[in-house]
Amino acid sequence: MDTQEIISTIALTKLKGLGLLNARTLMDTMGSASEVFAHRKDIVSIIPDASQRLVAALADTGSALKTAEEEMEFIEEKHLKALTLYDENYPQRLKECEDAPLVLYSCGTADLNSQRIISIVGTRKCSEYGREVCQNFIADLKRYYPDTLIVSGLAYGIDICAHRTALDNGMSTVGVLAHGLDTIYPSMHRKTAADMVHQQGGLLTEYTTHTTPEKGNFVRRNRIVAGMCDACIVVESSQRGGSLITAELALEYNREVLAFPGRVYDECSQGCNNLIRSQQATLITCAEDLLQAMGWKNPLEKAPRQKAVQQDLFPDLTDEERAIVNTLKNVDDKHVNQIAIDTNIPYARVSMLLFDLEMNGIVKALGGARYRLTH
Repeated sequence: MDTQEIISTIALTKLKGLGLLNARTLMDTMGSASEVFAHRKDIVSIIPDASQRLVAALADTGSALKTAEEEMEFIEEKHLKALTLYDENYPQRLKECEDAPLVLYSCGTADLNSQRIISIVGTRKCSEYGREVCQNFIADLKRYYPDTLIVSGLAYGIDICAHRTALDNGMSTVGVLAHGLDTIYPSMHRKTAADMVHQQGGLLTEYTTHTTPEKGNFVRRNRIVAGMCDACIVVESSQRGGSLITAELALEYNREVLAFPGRVYDECSQGCNNLIRSQQATLITCAEDLLQAMGWKNPLEKAPRQKAVQQDLFPDLTDEERAIVNTLKNVDDKHVNQIAIDTNIPYARVSMLLFDLEMNGIVKALGGARYRLTH
């Protein structure tokens, strides 16, 4: 993406009084962040109902642009990446969420649009049971889908256990940070963070350099952990905590939420047990439970021989419908975002077409906004 567009987008996030939703509305209306700055002085003529607060926010942009330029220098110097909302490498699942960050800063080589992405979250004061469950689950998942990207928050407890176990099993893992990429918090997880970057994983944040890891930042980063994944798995949680906030956000984003049960008197299991009891989460005990909940094919099972889908089986399809059918051929399933990318059909239109195809028995909807052919 054009460097100036990245700088302009970063600057939008630094304008006082603008806010994320207003900034996104401006970008959608104007077509780009650069256009917002180019026409900031006549914004009222373009958006007649623009509020005085919005006009005031755009009146003085010098400081925001200077900060953005300094951030861009840091990004280029450290060979990092800045992914704006309209970058093709931006996590497309997260982009669906209304409160998705305008810019994400990343380090590493992880594919943030991997075919399968799960988040694993839990308490910072996990028990030996929680660690064992997390380790066994990831090792088990590797048997089925070793290319699954595992996302967590690099915090103490279940988070760091998930990252380290993924590394031990040769799986990609991404840590979502509550601060900029100029530091690592907690500092004792620095080596693990470096290993993640060098082993096809990485670090991700919406925060620029010199950002203090304050409590509110950890809460806000949870929406990224929830939104960029197909499913959120809670390993251990007390009755309150960040992992339950992540699970709640995942539900709001229409993601699957799964939880491991624990002993009824264990404080660290109360949150998981409550999620399961209230039917907000599916009970999970192993990786195969995840596959069943998500509708993912079990690659270890010998599948019956099936005839390839032939184009003439669906003579009445429109060109767009046929494009969707063709992109689903010879694959187990695909996420709706990937279908939109492969067919070059807008996301909203793809969703409508998939609904029609599902009603006609041509495709089947799976968990996590994934689809496959029925034949």
